[in-house]
Amino acid sequence: MPLALLALAIGAFGIGTTEFVIMGVLPQVAHDFGVSIPTAGYLVSGYALGVVIGAPLLTVLGTKVSRRKMLMFLMGLFVVGNAISAFAPSFGTMLIGRIIASLAHGAFFGIGSVVAADLVAPEKKASAISLMFMGLTVANVIGVPGGTYIGQAAGWRLTFGVVASLGLIGLLGVAKLIPEQGRPKAANVRAEFAAFKNVQVWLALAMTVLGYGGVFAAITYITPMMTRVAGYPEGAVTWLLVLFGVGMFLGNLLGGKFADRALMPMLFTTLASLAAVLLLFTATAHNKVLAAITLTLIGALGFATVPPLQKWVLDQASAAPTLASAANIGAFNLGNALAAWLGGVVIAAGLGYTSPNWVGALLSGTAVLLSFLAAFLNRRTPRAFGSVVAGSTHTQAQQTGAPIGR
Repeated sequence: MPLALLALAIGAFGIGTTEFVIMGVLPQVAHDFGVSIPTAGYLVSGYALGVVIGAPLLTVLGTKVSRRKMLMFLMGLFVVGNAISAFAPSFGTMLIGRIIASLAHGAFFGIGSVVAADLVAPEKKASAISLMFMGLTVANVIGVPGGTYIGQAAGWRLTFGVVASLGLIGLLGVAKLIPEQGRPKAANVRAEFAAFKNVQVWLALAMTVLGYGGVFAAITYITPMMTRVAGYPEGAVTWLLVLFGVGMFLGNLLGGKFADRALMPMLFTTLASLAAVLLLFTATAHNKVLAAITLTLIGALGFATVPPLQKWVLDQASAAPTLASAANIGAFNLGNALAAWLGGVVIAAGLGYTSPNWVGALLSGTAVLLSFLAAFLNRRTPRAFGSVVAGSTHTQAQQTGAPIGR
């Protein structure tokens, strides 16, 4: 695998840390600003909605410059947003900082996915994407637990200051390891939007919103769930997040490996298993050992869906993949926002801290039904699907050995 994938993984590490670390310090942030935990959950929803808006907007703007320059700009935006969060005098200001940082998220992973896929042979496409996303999963093994520990020991503001520093490292990694290219020749905004005429692209986006959204319904409120329901002390949240991160890391690797072999069967299996485990979590959350095991499984199954969903979108929009790829990253975060909001609604309604789990199970279960619909439509229109795959293969073959951004 090319060394340039390391630069993408470094950037993903910083972005992954800021996205997930808020869950570990949510009670502290809520206390300091004098708001409820469901209200503090808007810092999750706000970030996610910022990704949804920023992904297509900045990706379209990015067609005017080289991918390397755009990735550098996005990491700079990320640094500014996290610095604002670290020094925020009010909850509203922190929310603004979260949104600014989030604008870089979708476009970075969207453009990065295309860069990663273009660097390798067609049969290694999903594996290359999973290696980029490995930075995100490693963030959940090291960055998020570390940031949570810092937040609990020295204050959440220092956590976001450290995250801003990670963004600077990511910026330097992109500048050093990804070579400069000119503006992509195939950058055509009209062609990029034309990809959305394919109903399979919309089905993939919907599967992403609902399937991965199920994970965030539970994880957004994992700290109060583990401390107030399972009975863990607050300090245990750090290593519980390590378990979740380990699950994500393993799930991402397996998702990339098996998506290259059997894409739709992988989606069926992971989405259905995720729905079942989330439903089970409503019961296992009351037992320390079972809660820890279930949390690890949620991380593994949730992130095993990422490479196949991203590859599915790239295959369906192979003629103009950049915007569709970024839109799918936005879809992940639209699901996050929806799930975090719904989780807050059921908690505020007095249904308890485990109630977001069955909300997540319902979301992921609906994604299973959509995946069967996508497979059914695929079988009914084999020529259309075949041309998409052929187009993807042809595009990849043209780009084999060519510089990024060709």
